[in-house]
Amino acid sequence: MNLVIAALILGGLFLAIPRTETGEQTVLDMTKPRGIRLNNPGNIRHGDDWRGMAPDQPDQSFVYFTDPRFGIRAMVRILRSYERRGIRTVADIINTWAPPVENDTAAYVAHVARRMGVTPSTPVDLDDRAQVVALLEAITLHENGQQPYNRATFEQGYELA
Repeated sequence: MNLVIAALILGGLFLAIPRTETGEQTVLDMTKPRGIRLNNPGNIRHGDDWRGMAPDQPDQSFVYFTDPRFGIRAMVRILRSYERRGIRTVADIINTWAPPVENDTAAYVAHVARRMGVTPSTPVDLDDRAQVVALLEAITLHENGQQPYNRATFEQGYELA
């Protein structure tokens, strides 16, 4: 994952903006949803020092990753922490991921279960890569209104976790 660093000067501040391997500066493309711009398809908030975090964090609320595979890796790590706490079903995972105080969690659960082809009470086996990738793709779509990544990107993020 070679990263090319671009410099951006904003109001006297120096900010290093990582580019993707194709040279794209996702964080600057305001036509894309925040989670996609930040290579953070799960919209993970600041709080932990995640592997793959960009050295500069332009968003006060959400983590900016150097590559979407690191954002996906973080999603898998969070899911594994849920599993250790007994949070295993699609409904329980989404209720924890996107609490009802700030989300229409019932609609979120229904959407993810439908995209996965399961019921909300279906347990997710985190050792089943295909099932986890389906969950990650559905979360990405719901969080961002689009899901621009190919299956290989999700599988690589899964493997990094």
